[in-house]
Amino acid sequence: MKKPAIKDAFNIDFKSISDDDIISLRIQIEKEFKKRKIKFSAGEIGETVSINYFNSTPGLDNLQRAPTGTKTVDALSRKGHRYSIKTIKDGSKSGTIYPDPENNDNPLFEYILLVLLDDDFNLESLYRFSWEQFLIVRQWDKTMNAWYIPKTQKAKTLGEKIYEK
Repeated sequence: MKKPAIKDAFNIDFKSISDDDIISLRIQIEKEFKKRKIKFSAGEIGETVSINYFNSTPGLDNLQRAPTGTKTVDALSRKGHRYSIKTIKDGSKSGTIYPDPENNDNPLFEYILLVLLDDDFNLESLYRFSWEQFLIVRQWDKTMNAWYIPKTQKAKTLGEKIYEK
């Protein structure tokens, strides 16, 4: 008799599941996410984790999500500061920040948060860059025609370390 793959509600023994069954499970989970309108990406999780961290930490701005469709800005502070939030889980650079097509250096936000997640999507570290600091650390992605923040020690040093595990 085949032993059950699920040890408990949150711990699955994947060694006993075939590749085809794992793919089928992934498809079922994706469908359920869609039904429940749950967004699951490193970027979405990074936004949620960083906003929750800011809101639960005295001395940091209280943030709320920017309205859906807001260009470049992911969160707003009660002080009126615009925050862009970029997440790195795997890889060596953040998501892209598209410049203002009319003025490359037009301030698109007051702050940008760089969220680093570990393999379990837990907060590993969190850095805040002002617009001026972003101008120093940003690098150009020729393929995307947009800026990004590299995951380098130099870049991290230029930002304000908000959290580190």
